[in-house]
Amino acid sequence: MTSLFDRYRLGDLALPNRVVMAPMTRVRAAAGGLATPSMATYYAQRATAGLIVTEGVQPSLVGQSNPGTPGLHTDEQTASWRPVTEAVHANGGRVFAQIMHGGRVSHPDTTGVQPVGPSAVPAVGEVFTPTGPKPAPVPRALDTAEVPEHARSYGDAARRAVDAGFDGVELHGANGYLISQFLSSNANLRTDGYGGPVRNRIRFAVEAASATVDAVGAARTGIRLSPAATIWGVQDADVPELYAALLAELARLEVAYVHLEATADEDVLLGLRRAWPGTLIVNPVPPTGPKQTSRADADHWLGLGADLIGFGRAFIANPDLVERLRNALPIAPVDEATFYQGGDAGYLTYPTYQYEVPR
Repeated sequence: MTSLFDRYRLGDLALPNRVVMAPMTRVRAAAGGLATPSMATYYAQRATAGLIVTEGVQPSLVGQSNPGTPGLHTDEQTASWRPVTEAVHANGGRVFAQIMHGGRVSHPDTTGVQPVGPSAVPAVGEVFTPTGPKPAPVPRALDTAEVPEHARSYGDAARRAVDAGFDGVELHGANGYLISQFLSSNANLRTDGYGGPVRNRIRFAVEAASATVDAVGAARTGIRLSPAATIWGVQDADVPELYAALLAELARLEVAYVHLEATADEDVLLGLRRAWPGTLIVNPVPPTGPKQTSRADADHWLGLGADLIGFGRAFIANPDLVERLRNALPIAPVDEATFYQGGDAGYLTYPTYQYEVPR
């Protein structure tokens, strides 16, 4: 049986284990969307993961979702990431940047511009702003001629990511952000070639992936998806057909991996495993609940055919998570109050496991 600690070949990367640090928003960037020395320390502390996927990084100003998040669309931002990737590599790690365009999940108070989306349909709920949560605004529906530039923004950011030293990028196609909005049957009400039937609703995702492959190569391109998730009010109709069609196009592009969140029924996810011929990362626990992924969850999905397993919350409080999993050591709980508060507390202050020294 496949072990969580077996080696794995991902494109040109030799992963020492099958543990993936999943992307998690931590809103610790400096003004101007710059990566910081604390971010370098944070990721370097967790470099024993087989692969690190960073927090979502906006590919443009209008693509920024939350205040305090980093970008990859200016020279200054690109330069700020180099110490981060160097620190991870110095500790023996491998790191992909997650490229995240928020689409309608944003606010003018955060970016200074009106959010955009496939249609003029607001997200459900309140979005974060510099002065606190506010109702999600109505986005401006993108004109047909504008859509390709937003797809290309993923490739532009990917090119900057590789220039900054990242080993690759993951497109954020999950959790109700822009790619997910185009896939959706209720956020996407378009009547042009990007809306309506499945073949049109997957078009933006395919164009974003194609632009990224053209920019940095298929071996450096992954994508994260959340079938049937309803985060930010996004709904998917025809989930098996929709995602099978998307996976077929991604297979044609030969992207490095697909990263699935366990947001659909297990039989649906197993169908997608059968439909996808390449590397599959599975996050066994949905992103919106309090549960942390356990070793048992990981083993379950390895047994069902996943190649790599994503761990989210558990990595926040356990920088040495791989060692804890390997040696069946206790997994420390995470303080959710520190997720987005900024500063180093609850970010760099979680210790590695303290062994008792025999007397």
